[in-house]
Amino acid sequence: MTKTMTLPEDCATMLDVRAGVDATDRKLMELLDRRFGYMRAAARIKQDRDSVRDEARKAAVIANARADAEARGLPAGRLAEIWNLLVETSIAYEFEEWDRLRNRA
Repeated sequence: MTKTMTLPEDCATMLDVRAGVDATDRKLMELLDRRFGYMRAAARIKQDRDSVRDEARKAAVIANARADAEARGLPAGRLAEIWNLLVETSIAYEFEEWDRLRNRA
């Protein structure tokens, strides 16, 4: 597929919209792959398993996402809920990686 993605403001058809959504979803997955790479790095770096869960950091990440969403005019409350799930999933993944790296599985 070599067609250039149409920006939202330039979409003229639902095919344009759907192609843009699908392309954006692929980019989001690439970004999530990178984010989870950072979780693998954190699991490697952190020496103490108890340091994997950091409630202050979790709150800051979610607050930052909420503020960014508000600044963009997006549904901040719902996106904060998504970010909460993302962070919790990331923490669970980091625990799994921490254990795997230290053969505690």
